[in-house]
Amino acid sequence: MRPLDPRLLRTAHAARSYLVTTVVCGIVAAGLVIAQATLLADIIARAFYGADLGDVQGALIALAIVLAARAGLAGAQEAVAHHASTRVKAQLREGLLAHSVALGPQWLAGERSGELATLSLRGVDALDGYFARYLPALVLATIVPLVVLTQLAVADTIAFVTVALTLPLIPIFLALVGLATRQRTRKQWRRLEILGHHFLDLVQGLPTAKVFGRAKSQAAGVRRVADEHRRATMSTLRIAFLSSLVLELLAMLSVALVAVGVGLRLVDGDLSLETALLVLILAPEAYLPLRQAGAQFHASAEGLAAAERVFEVLETPVTTPGGRDAVPDLETVAIRVEGVTVGYDGRDRPALDDWTETIRPGEVVAVVGPSGAGKSTLLAALLGFVAPSAGRIRIGSADLADLDIDAWRASLSWLPQQPQLFAGTVEANVRLGRLDATADDVRRALRDANADFVDDLPDGLQTSLGEGGAGLSVGQRRRIALARALLRDAPVLLLDEPTASLDAHTETETVRRLRDRVRGRTAVVVTQRPAVLALADRVVDLGAREPVS
Repeated sequence: MRPLDPRLLRTAHAARSYLVTTVVCGIVAAGLVIAQATLLADIIARAFYGADLGDVQGALIALAIVLAARAGLAGAQEAVAHHASTRVKAQLREGLLAHSVALGPQWLAGERSGELATLSLRGVDALDGYFARYLPALVLATIVPLVVLTQLAVADTIAFVTVALTLPLIPIFLALVGLATRQRTRKQWRRLEILGHHFLDLVQGLPTAKVFGRAKSQAAGVRRVADEHRRATMSTLRIAFLSSLVLELLAMLSVALVAVGVGLRLVDGDLSLETALLVLILAPEAYLPLRQAGAQFHASAEGLAAAERVFEVLETPVTTPGGRDAVPDLETVAIRVEGVTVGYDGRDRPALDDWTETIRPGEVVAVVGPSGAGKSTLLAALLGFVAPSAGRIRIGSADLADLDIDAWRASLSWLPQQPQLFAGTVEANVRLGRLDATADDVRRALRDANADFVDDLPDGLQTSLGEGGAGLSVGQRRRIALARALLRDAPVLLLDEPTASLDAHTETETVRRLRDRVRGRTAVVVTQRPAVLALADRVVDLGAREPVS
């Protein structure tokens, strides 16, 4: 957990400009510290020797200006810090979302959704403490002590040596505290991720748990994980409080050493009053930024731990295809799967083994086969979510691995095996298929998906759904998701079990309406339902490994 992670500067461009601004503010702040100490020493020394108010009036005005400048600088820096923090968090979230999508559903299936949600929300929000407090304190802790030491070297050599020898003790101690805190903070963050995942799973499975009378028994598990997180948090806080106490004690003793030396030499007449006052005022200013950096380190520890996890995700290599070539005209070219093999970690056998097939333009191909035969894997490979370990997929004469993957996916309509609906209106869920679609386009897609039941909902298209489509039956959710895929009006359709969870009558009507919509389009329909085969021009059985006419 480095104080300033270079990956943060590379990933979030806003962090670079903020760092430059912080350094400039730190230099100005160091100059104001020297000016304030010089003016104070001068005013106090002249007053001690009998100067009246008129003699120090100019110095007092200058001191007031310096104090106002320090206050204004602190306020401006905090405002800039919060603005930069907001921009950096937005950039990190955008990068995390974009990279998670690029990694594809196979990678996402291996991640806990609760952990990713906690990471992108609470974890990234924890960077506020880092940008608003720790980073400015860290810059000041680097610049101010050097400027103060330079001024002390000019004013009093002995005080300079004393401060120079004791000052490094604080960063050394901070490094030791950082080593002790790092592991505890990681454990604390890991327990928070587990708690978020456990709680999300509990909420999603609450209806089922309630049906079987197991809802109350889950409270013990949530309570246990929450207690583990509480104990980890309190352990980290104890280290923070103790380390702050030791830092204050160390700084106080160091200033006391300087004060004793200055006092003895002042009594002996080896030091002028003005110089002595300047040294006594500057000495605490040398230690203060380091103490503040140490105190703010713990406020930023959680954010830095979460940022490390964000960078782990961002640095996960994308193995799916992706080039820059333009996508051919899909209405005139065939899609050829040539000896494609796809395997997953932890599985002895490939999910798709040396498969070859040609899908002609405008042809509807139904893919059947037993569970585990590789039907959904075939769609994932066509979508570019998984890269074949052997073989290739050709779109006309072009290799899918060389195509612009975003442009390729933009030319597809995809209904996944387990479609996701989100909290929002029916219209908003369907419109995700094409954001610029009109209300008439949405209604047409719903009709083609046999989702006329929407007209009977309390608010029609504006009926609000819960997360996951709560408020609708499983079959109704699938037809809403099918309408979303049809709304794209793409030249190639990839449909994974489009009529799953539908009763026989509804399935027959849905297939009848789909027949008109897929006519003239290239389509791959994965199904285990005999009624859907009526859509197909040709059936491919992955279990038999031979085409079936």
